[in-house]
Amino acid sequence: MLELGPALLAAYVGLGLVVGFVAGLLGVGGGLIIVPVLIMLLHAQGLAAGMEPQLALGTSLASILFTSLSSVRAHHRHGAVEWPLVRRITPGILLGTLVGALLAAQMSATVLKLFFVAFLFYAAAQMWLDFKPAPHRGLPGRAGTTLAGGVIGAVSSWVGIGGGTLSVPFMLWHNVTLHRAIATSAAIGFPIAIAGAAGYVLGGWGVQGLPAGSLGFVYLPALAGIVVGSVLTAPLGARTAHRLPVRPLKRIFALLLVTLALRMVWTF
Repeated sequence: MLELGPALLAAYVGLGLVVGFVAGLLGVGGGLIIVPVLIMLLHAQGLAAGMEPQLALGTSLASILFTSLSSVRAHHRHGAVEWPLVRRITPGILLGTLVGALLAAQMSATVLKLFFVAFLFYAAAQMWLDFKPAPHRGLPGRAGTTLAGGVIGAVSSWVGIGGGTLSVPFMLWHNVTLHRAIATSAAIGFPIAIAGAAGYVLGGWGVQGLPAGSLGFVYLPALAGIVVGSVLTAPLGARTAHRLPVRPLKRIFALLLVTLALRMVWTF
């Protein structure tokens, strides 16, 4: 029987409010926050012992379905989304994310945690340094774009993000301006979320020991709370991205990522 107290529901909604704003503002997957916080909450409740990372990753990717739609609509109104690029990169994104999610469903919790912690440190360094690779060339052809999409999708499925931490540098490297890269990253997050959520649902289907309210490795109570919060704040974050310098905010976010990474290391 599913029991969800008001304090826990408030925690999920509050988490959604934060990640929606961050996703819209910085073009990064809210999973960088969702995954470690959900792992902590699940562990504190004694739910899904040994499978907390898979459940957090699947839930994070499912939430991006909603966050991405809300965020990309706001970016589209500014005319900033490179839709031809989105169409070209989507096949690779779908394949890489689905395969990656199915593989992650079979990995040990420790391996997934270590990979996620390493990625948090990478993302924090990228944010702190405000890394923007110098543009060198135009976008690659269909084969190159598909390959890039596959890599972005696979890694995103292992860390539960919408891909912005990888896709934004990829686009900057290929002469896409920063605001257009952030906007396009939000759109790319949607196929990542579709394939990733599907992979974790299938990978966790019939697995014993998951909490009530789970659909495979997607925890529906947490998903509902996160979605309610994130849909409200993602457009606000996107509007703010077009009005304010975000470098100081990126550095604050980098410190938050390091804190979350160290907290996860402490719980190993």
